[in-house]
Amino acid sequence: MRLDISYRTRFAFDAPVRESQNEMRACPASDERQQLLNYRVIVEPSARMLSFTDYWGTRVDHFGVTDAHTVLEVIAEASVETQDPPPASTGPPLETLMVPGFRDLHEEFLKRSHHTNWNEDIAQAARGLAEANGSNVASTVMEVSQYVGDKLTYRPGTTDIGEPIADIAAKGVGVCQDYAHLAVALCRSIGIPARYVSGYLFSSDDRTGSIDGDLVRVQTHAWFEAAVPGLGWLPLDPTNQLAVGRQHVKIGHGRDYDDVPPLRGVYSGPGTPTVDASVEIRRMDPARPPSAPMQPSLQRPVQAPRTRQQQQQQQQ
Repeated sequence: MRLDISYRTRFAFDAPVRESQNEMRACPASDERQQLLNYRVIVEPSARMLSFTDYWGTRVDHFGVTDAHTVLEVIAEASVETQDPPPASTGPPLETLMVPGFRDLHEEFLKRSHHTNWNEDIAQAARGLAEANGSNVASTVMEVSQYVGDKLTYRPGTTDIGEPIADIAAKGVGVCQDYAHLAVALCRSIGIPARYVSGYLFSSDDRTGSIDGDLVRVQTHAWFEAAVPGLGWLPLDPTNQLAVGRQHVKIGHGRDYDDVPPLRGVYSGPGTPTVDASVEIRRMDPARPPSAPMQPSLQRPVQAPRTRQQQQQQQQ
């Protein structure tokens, strides 16, 4: 499937600000399931762009506006070709998770993180899912995704970024990032490496994954991937129970949301921003040339520094 994506964020400040420094993670990745065709970034006021690959393998576009401004708008445009992955094979028993080499390779995705700090209730639920599925890794991961879909009710505006995952599980409501964080926490609590994925979903409704026409206007999306010995990373979308395939466009992955926020930055000045963010995705004729030229940039693989956050956009 050929998809053209336009990700737009506009900051309107109530007083002039300056020295706005930002990092954006909006560029689709290229892997065995999807291929980036074209990509560009437009910033107003204009700014020099520096692009690099962070520790997790995600492209980061860094830009700064030093002069005083009351409006900052950034648009990332991409064309990507997606396809469905091959059917998942039967997974190995849970005992294979204890192989030292496997655990060492996935150590970072086994530990608690800020957004996946599970409690005993979450761990107990995960153990029950594993015991009920014959101790098979792939089957357990699929049951985790199903459990999260049943446990949470999709309801935008009911949770905040940084809310403890135990509280979200107790409330039983949330958006896609909450679904993904709960699934990751459940997997890690029983020794299954899992990572948070940020991306786009070509769908008229994130809750159901339904498609109504060739053009949709949405927000960024999130799902999760679990490491299965001998099979690699198994992607699942607990929010809508869709198989991760042609509708999903991956940007990047990390331990949780904090490793792959769509946009993060700092600025100097008394102004308070009003933020408007949106994503427009259009299904295209594969024979039509991609519309967005590749963004020229200075590429270098480094780990991005942590900074105070200007704002964070909750993934829906």
